[in-house]
Order: sequence, then structure tokens, then C-alpha cells
Amino acid sequence: MSPTSRPPSGVPASGGNAKYAIVAAALVLGIVVIGLRSCPSRSNAPAPAPSMSVARSAEPPPNPKLEDIPPPPPVEEKPEAGPAGPRVIYVPAGGCEGKCSGAAPPELAQALQVRGSQARRCYNQALAQDSSLKGHVTIAVRVGPSGNVCSASVASNDMGTPAVANCAANILRANAYPSPRGGCVDTLVPLSFVPQGQQ
Repeated sequence: MSPTSRPPSGVPASGGNAKYAIVAAALVLGIVVIGLRSCPSRSNAPAPAPSMSVARSAEPPPNPKLEDIPPPPPVEEKPEAGPAGPRVIYVPAGGCEGKCSGAAPPELAQALQVRGSQARRCYNQALAQDSSLKGHVTIAVRVGPSGNVCSASVASNDMGTPAVANCAANILRANAYPSPRGGCVDTLVPLSFVPQGQQ
């Protein structure tokens, strides 16, 4: 063999293609070893998430907006003796329990009278059915420390029908008022209903 055709050192001089097969095998083995070292072990791999059952996946996702809305306060109806009809009392929302010892500021009395005057529409609707309807209604209102209405009920009614009185109680109940001083306060709102021109 001439010096120019000698194989490189470390490679056998004979064997045909066997030398290429050995080199290729060494390269493949090196790649596999490097690949195994760079891959995380299976013991460190996170556990697969459990699959959801068909029944659970069919349920719609909860609507967080609806779940965040608090339910309205429960209504307790107690029948009341006499023509006034049912007495509707809202369960206290806080600060309304027991005896009230607060004081009503002038702004609270004014706000109750303004709201009570809006009950005239209840009377006008009833007057369309009975033109002789007139009388006086008194609504007992309990206002909580923060101005919330704890309850509003008919204290007296000489109109002969509960419709106007109950409607007036609902109007006075559906509002927030100036806060009383020193806790909740019980107050009476007198209302007089007579046809226009007879006042």
C-alpha cells in the first residue's frame, strides 16, 4: 500500500464496509445516550389528569355572575285580624332585631313623607274602581341603622279595603332612607286619601 492510500490511524486497514458500520453504530449509541440524559425521568413527570366522566362533562359550567348575586330576603306572611289583609314583614337585614332605640333625624321624617305621598297612585287606581273610596291609612315603618327598611306594615286602615294600604306599605318598603341616629327607629307614616277637590 502506498503512503497516500493508508487509512487513518485507529481504523483497521481491511474489512471493507465493516469500519463504516462500527462508526455508525458508535454515533447512534452516542445520540441515544445523550437523548436519555436530556429527557426528564418518568418518576418526575406529573401524573396524568383524571379524565372527566361523560355525565360531568355534559353539565354546563356554573355562571359566576348569577352565583355572586345574593338572594332577596325571605318574606314572612302573617294574617292580620280585620280588613287590612295580610301583613308582610321582611326578615331583618341587620341591626333591626329587638327594641329600637334610635332617633329619627328630620331628613328621615321628610323622606318618609315624600315616599308616602307617592302612595297616592295606589289610591288613584282604587278610586277608578270605587269613586266613593276615601279614608286614612297609617303605615308602621322600621328603619335600620344604615337606612335600610327592616319592615313596613299596615298599622291602621279605615278605608274598608286592604288594597290601598298594602300598596302604600310596599311603596314605603321599597326604598332606602337617611340613617337614624343611635340604631334602628320605629316610625308611623299617616296617610290621608280623599278624592281631588274634597280636601
